[in-house]
Amino acid sequence: MNGDIALWLIQDGVTSGAIYALLALALLLVFAVTRIIFVPQGDFISYAGLTLGTLQLGQVPGTIYLLAGGAVLVAAMDAVEALRAKTPTRLLRIAVLKLGLPLVIAALAAWAAPRKFAPALQMAITLAIVVPLGPMLYRIAYRPLANASVLVLFIVSMAAHYMLTGLGLVLFGGEGLRTNPISDLKFDLGVLNISAQSLWVMGSSLVCMTALWLFFEHTLYGTALRATAINRIGARLVGIPSALAGSLAFWLAAAIGALSGILISPLTTIYYDTGLMIGLKGFVGAILGGMVSYPLAALGALAVGLIEAFASFWASALKESIVFTFIIPVLLWRSLVSRHAVVEDEEE
Repeated sequence: MNGDIALWLIQDGVTSGAIYALLALALLLVFAVTRIIFVPQGDFISYAGLTLGTLQLGQVPGTIYLLAGGAVLVAAMDAVEALRAKTPTRLLRIAVLKLGLPLVIAALAAWAAPRKFAPALQMAITLAIVVPLGPMLYRIAYRPLANASVLVLFIVSMAAHYMLTGLGLVLFGGEGLRTNPISDLKFDLGVLNISAQSLWVMGSSLVCMTALWLFFEHTLYGTALRATAINRIGARLVGIPSALAGSLAFWLAAAIGALSGILISPLTTIYYDTGLMIGLKGFVGAILGGMVSYPLAALGALAVGLIEAFASFWASALKESIVFTFIIPVLLWRSLVSRHAVVEDEEE
């Protein structure tokens, strides 16, 4: 290896690490607020990439049926809850927001698909379809078990992942798609040939991280999420609904996953099960950051990208094993220095 090759590998590692950093932040956010290890995070990458690819082909994406079905199920669950609580005034709001709005989005997406609108509009349609699936998943799969143990929630996460993967195979088939890049421009910087798509990935990641920081530091909902992440019982005592906090966390996680899928789909072919491996690498980044700090999680994810890039050069067949091996010393260290104070969370 010479200096030129090292620079190329660093470029690839930083580009991949930017995506892993976004996923690490999303995983850490969901875990801090809800105690859920969000295994399906990667499925939103696959759904977004495949939805955008289908729209670019002028075909109706299968995710609109998932959106419509999820809306019907969520609306039914909320309506039953409202009737049991004897609050029928909530039914109109449920009909408009939980049922009507998703169905309108699905109908508009079906109308727009064969017309092949501009790429920016196709990306917006993709986000409008995929992002609402996050809070729908929380309402259907997690909220009824919100007080369960971390182990039970993890089992539910695995079941949700396999369900979404199977639905992805049904909706999109086994063939992969690669979307058109946002820009075909390339820039020469010394020995490096930097594509505009890579710059889009890194720039979007930085903008997203900055937006998350502003959201948590300067908005009421962000403050509520921070309070829930620090002390769930205390947040409930001061009037922060845990259901609202969980739903908002899943909104943000789904948005980050969908954005990541849009950004990387021009760089790699997306299949129905591609997202799992990408999401796991984001999880490794969060582990390297100790699952306690957002900046450390981002740095850990960037380290994962660099490790993967150099491992692909030295031992491409073992690069995945090398990446996942790095969590072992971190877990051992955390096990030695932590107090294992999880009894309180388990008994909430």
